[in-house]
Amino acid sequence: MDFSSPSSGSSSSSQFNADVFKDQLKNQLAQAYAEEFLETLRAKCFDKCITKPGSSLSGSEGSCISRCMDRYVEATGIISRALFSGPPQ
Repeated sequence: MDFSSPSSGSSSSSQFNADVFKDQLKNQLAQAYAEEFLETLRAKCFDKCITKPGSSLSGSEGSCISRCMDRYVEATGIISRALFSGPPQ
């Protein structure tokens, strides 16, 4: 049996497997990025806004966390668009 040259059927099968692998890898990377993003967001906003941890948030702590998260998400979006939009025209 000669394994040195792929048959025409296995070529499309290996392309399918490569596409499936790429999709799975993209999904895993996206999930890892989302988890890291949320952890960074939580850590930064918690450190900034929660001065005296307790059983519940005060009104000012809740407002601070909300504003912090909004700003962090907005800043990340601006940076992402700048990085991935290509050179200015």
